[in-house]
Amino acid sequence: MNDSSWGAPAGSGRGGPDQGPAPAGPAYDRQPSAQTRPMPIVPDVPAGGFQDGHGRGAAHPSGPLFRDETPHEHPQEPMPSPTPPPPPAPTAPRQKKSAGRNLGAAIGVGVGLGAVIIASLYIWAPAFIGVIAVAVVVGLWELTSRLQERKGIKAPLVPLAVGGAAMVVAGYVRGAEGAWVAMALTALAVLVWRMTEPPEGYLKDVTAGVFAAFYVPFLATFVALLLTADDGPQRVLTFLILTVVSDTGAYAVGWRFGKHKLAPRISPGKTREGLVGAVAFAMAAGALCMEFMIDEGAWWQGLILGLAVAASATLGDLGESMIKRDLGIKDMGTLLPGHGGIMDRLDSLLPTAPVVWLLLALFVGTS
Repeated sequence: MNDSSWGAPAGSGRGGPDQGPAPAGPAYDRQPSAQTRPMPIVPDVPAGGFQDGHGRGAAHPSGPLFRDETPHEHPQEPMPSPTPPPPPAPTAPRQKKSAGRNLGAAIGVGVGLGAVIIASLYIWAPAFIGVIAVAVVVGLWELTSRLQERKGIKAPLVPLAVGGAAMVVAGYVRGAEGAWVAMALTALAVLVWRMTEPPEGYLKDVTAGVFAAFYVPFLATFVALLLTADDGPQRVLTFLILTVVSDTGAYAVGWRFGKHKLAPRISPGKTREGLVGAVAFAMAAGALCMEFMIDEGAWWQGLILGLAVAASATLGDLGESMIKRDLGIKDMGTLLPGHGGIMDRLDSLLPTAPVVWLLLALFVGTS
């Protein structure tokens, strides 16, 4: 059957009006499967619509058109503002280095002691020997007092004080032999004096007493030996100048440039830069003193003398610092404002005296 008018209205076909409507039945209701297509789903058009390229309204799909496009039914929430970084912590102002002592009092006391020493040294030599003896007795009192307070060691002060003063006088009057004899007699007096006490602690007490006799008066005797030469006052003054200049150079350079500790477990305040300053200052002062103050002295001898003084003064300072650390104290006493005690000023002088005496004896003799 050749019929091309499927679905035409009545009266429009070639069969004419007498044919009537197309009969109902499966032959007319079923469409070929190839001609069946689903109806497209048209999404809702928002108010105002969208315009295509020709100005006609265009439907907007229900989902986002691009990845970063958010659907209208889920409006984008505002992103939280980033937390500003915390302000930098204020840096503490750099503290100015402190000298650690009352410099005004220290300078005043130092000038006063220097005036007394120089006056007694050049006006009447025995008066200077008396100054040394007084310093020795006070130093022994400070040392023995601290030993008893901190360690319970009772080094007998009376024989130490009498024997120490006698040691200095014997060195000045009888020379080195007299000093050695006085030292031996002082040690014997310490042993005998301690026998009047109970035996408990005898050994540590007499050991500390003999140590104190050697450490303070015997080493101080070499200052008296310096005075026995013809140019004795100049030799003593050279000894004092070099020791003070060494200490001053170490303090000034170490305070300004010190970064590397010299012996932190013994004396945290001392630095290697300070030691370099001590050597430089002492060598320069030694060259000048040997050239202009010591008879028949030479500047190159002063360089060696200054180097030796810087070494011995530093070791002496460290030695007393070791004692004070063992005792758990800062200063040996409070007699000298800005300095501490007498022993805090004798620490570098005592071990330096025999060094200066020996080198001057080698360079220019003892007379």
